[in-house]
Amino acid sequence: MTECIFHQDAYARSCEARVARVDAGGVVLDRTVFYPLGGGQPGDCGHLRCADGTRIEIVDTRKGEGGEVVHVPAPQAPVLAPGTPVEAVLAWPRRHILMRYHTCLHLLCAVVDAPVSGGRMGEDKAHLDFDIEMDKLVADDIERRLNALIAADVAVECGEISDAELDANPELVKTMSVQPPRGQGRVRTISIPAVDLQPCGGTHVRRTAEIGPVRVVRIRSEGRRNKRVTIVLDHA
Repeated sequence: MTECIFHQDAYARSCEARVARVDAGGVVLDRTVFYPLGGGQPGDCGHLRCADGTRIEIVDTRKGEGGEVVHVPAPQAPVLAPGTPVEAVLAWPRRHILMRYHTCLHLLCAVVDAPVSGGRMGEDKAHLDFDIEMDKLVADDIERRLNALIAADVAVECGEISDAELDANPELVKTMSVQPPRGQGRVRTISIPAVDLQPCGGTHVRRTAEIGPVRVVRIRSEGRRNKRVTIVLDHA
């Protein structure tokens, strides 16, 4: 199992690590700051740097078996031997943008009172799909309320609850298409006090003001049960 430093410190930009193994999928480290694709958040990019100066570009990060994190190297990248010590270095500006978007989507869950049927974020925009009637989504109102929550500069807190607590409070799971992992006894949560609380394994900023101003750029129907609200950061 890879030690996931980003769960304790989303602002860690690099770490010392050792190559656990290498296969056709990529490089598994014993510890990492790289977030793997999941929950609508893209996998991180960056590079691995060896003591001799060799640099392996990482173009994606994915979940592996048994809690491993797989770092996907660029084509033709040098192959590392198991046991090799490396420094894992994030493409930090990209990650920080994703952290801002991910946190803002939590606020969007609070602003739009409806089940979430899907979602995705990228470097240029993010969206959530809601199971709601189209006429209940008003772009100006959503944008105003989002920016008010951002400007309130509320703390964003990591916590955890037991599997049993989650089972007893199913309303905490806002996304219909993604269920939080159970079976480890505890489930990680993200809390924005008096605003939102839900299970989430992603990376987030420390306070809502760090998101910065946002705009609702589009609301459209993606089917009978999917109404998509798309946002952009004003200063991405």
